[in-house]
Amino acid sequence: MESETAIFAGVVFALFGGALLVWTAARLRHRRPVALGVSPVASATVATLAALLALAVGAWCLTRV
Repeated sequence: MESETAIFAGVVFALFGGALLVWTAARLRHRRPVALGVSPVASATVATLAALLALAVGAWCLTRV
C-alpha cells in the first residue's frame, strides 16, 4: 500500500519539477520576467533550483518503491 503512495508522490513531484523547469526556460528564452518585481537573475535562479529540487524529490520517492 505504501508503494502506491510513493509512486503517486514521485510522479507529482516529477511532473511539477519538469513543468516548472520548462516554464522557466520558456520565459527566459522569450526574455520575459520569471517573477514580477524581482531581479531577473534571482528569480530565474530560484525557480530553476526549485524545479531541480522537485525533480530530485520525485526521483527519491520513485526509488523508495
